Amino acid sequence: MLLMIGLWTPIAGSLMAAAELCLLFFQGNSTPTHIVIAALGAALAMIGPGAWSIDARLFGRKRIRIP
Repeated sequence: MLLMIGLWTPIAGSLMAAAELCLLFFQGNSTPTHIVIAALGAALAMIGPGAWSIDARLFGRKRIRIP
């Protein structure tokens, strides 16, 4: 839910990745779906919120500058 509204994006992405990795290792069946969702959660945690998210409104948007 936090990812859908764009609140606490790095924390929610990290939790999503950790939860999917736990399901992957402890559930027993290794489906590619768990790997993909864990990778998406990690990518969202590293990239951060989008321009229209609540995080961007509250804390400002940080742009990556390439020299």
